[in-house]
Amino acid sequence: MICVIATIKAKAGQRHALLACIQDNLSNVHAEEGCMEYQPMVDTDSSLGAQELDENIVTMVEKWETMANLNAHAVAPHMLEYREKVKDIVESVSLKVLTAA
Repeated sequence: MICVIATIKAKAGQRHALLACIQDNLSNVHAEEGCMEYQPMVDTDSSLGAQELDENIVTMVEKWETMANLNAHAVAPHMLEYREKVKDIVESVSLKVLTAA
């Protein structure tokens, strides 16, 4: 199993627009071969003190059966369309691609 933590920073005030674009694409991604989980998440106050809250961040939690499935996801037509749609409202994207230790 491959786990991806994608941190997407929206431009100031654009998180709701970004979430709407992600929601519009969820059914396409969930239908992809090998998609086990693909869930947008936002920061929540845990009162643990170790977390820096950011109202402009959307964190995608993804699980894929294989690296080949993840690679196919990255170039799927609906993902190319999604990236084009959000390019003016996203400030940055960082990825962590993980496997079990």
